[in-house]
Amino acid sequence: MATPTMDKVEAESAASPYITVTFRIRRFNPEVSEEAQWQDFQVEIDPKERVLDALHKIKWDIDGTLTFRRSCAHGICGSDAMRINGKNRLACKTLIKDISPEKPITVEAIKGLTVLKDLVVDMDPFFQAYRDVMPFLITKGNEPTRERLQSAEDRERFDDTTKCILCAACTSSCPVFWNDGQYFGPAAIVNAHRFIFDSRDEGGEQRLEILNDRDGVWRCRTTFNCTDACPRGIEVTKAIQEVKRALITRRF
Repeated sequence: MATPTMDKVEAESAASPYITVTFRIRRFNPEVSEEAQWQDFQVEIDPKERVLDALHKIKWDIDGTLTFRRSCAHGICGSDAMRINGKNRLACKTLIKDISPEKPITVEAIKGLTVLKDLVVDMDPFFQAYRDVMPFLITKGNEPTRERLQSAEDRERFDDTTKCILCAACTSSCPVFWNDGQYFGPAAIVNAHRFIFDSRDEGGEQRLEILNDRDGVWRCRTTFNCTDACPRGIEVTKAIQEVKRALITRRF
């Protein structure tokens, strides 16, 4: 078999899409230390791949102890929300080429929730706030014998807030939530909005009273962090303002 010439080898090397990227990950293992520390990993990767792909390479090929959540890998389940270069993002939707791969890419757990290990946080408080706003259709009377119909215009009223995937990116980007975990947070309010403005629902008053609590909607300081962080493009701050307005006017 003929040996490839040096020119051919160099040409193939030059055509390779792979680059070396440094991933600086904030590690935490309570069984080892009470303090978190940064650890660098060098990864050969195509810049068109995602941060999640890099985390897989690190876990599978370099350090199997690296711990993070992920599931669908298609931006639907919301399980791989983390802080990447200081911003809340989904690792499965963040392309390496879009976040300055010539510099170290920092990856850490989202803020405001207790870190259990590495990039995994305790989501129980987040989901408790979600459950507290009663995120389900509330109606009176007997169960209907046919589908509850709704006009396209009525559906459009709350269409934006149906897109929430409960990734916690918005809530964990909120400075009020960082300082006081008792605040319901943007995601819970968004999911309350989805039903408050549903013309088929009859539980709007109950939800408004829940959000009228001292830890409710009035804690929002309108910094727009939540809107910027949402990977689904939900106008979170707008939804919160609409809930505030509904509390004042009792029109929804």
